[in-house]
Amino acid sequence: MQDEEIIELYIDRDERAIHQTAEKYGGYCLELADRILKDRQDAQETVNDTWLRAWQTIPPQKPYALKLYLAKITRNIAFSRYRAQNARKRGGGELVLALDELAECVGTDDDLMERVALQDLTASIGEMLETLPLRDRGIFIRRYFYVEDTAQIARYYGMKESNVLMVLSRVRKKLKAHLIMEGYTL
Repeated sequence: MQDEEIIELYIDRDERAIHQTAEKYGGYCLELADRILKDRQDAQETVNDTWLRAWQTIPPQKPYALKLYLAKITRNIAFSRYRAQNARKRGGGELVLALDELAECVGTDDDLMERVALQDLTASIGEMLETLPLRDRGIFIRRYFYVEDTAQIARYYGMKESNVLMVLSRVRKKLKAHLIMEGYTL
């Protein structure tokens, strides 16, 4: 079923919308949640919460790209669940590593994820990303949106992991300079 048809099912409040969404994007959302949470059961619960949130928000929202809309919902729920589970401890894993890397250019206070979610900051980051070559932009998005590990990104692009790390370092430096120029205090 096409995304437009699925969205129409939501708008019509037809419960088949959830089944069609799960069928088409269940694996995608589960992989994304699992990458953040590193726990299959928590990831599955996150995906179920994603379907509920989609049901609650469509309408009034009418997403332009359903896949990206679901990814954003899944990420937000997974990050919230991760924060709740790790409120008193600071463990390892790709999420902590990715956020620590980003902290170099967007700040380090405890409200990092809330600050990154702000619309104007997101728009500013998006503007900077638009100036990058497509590969560098893809590497950045895979690391910081999809929370992929650098070895996985290297395999995807047919690069050495050290090259991926270098690209990420350069993009973070560009992002930091861009945000300072935009007036953000880091």
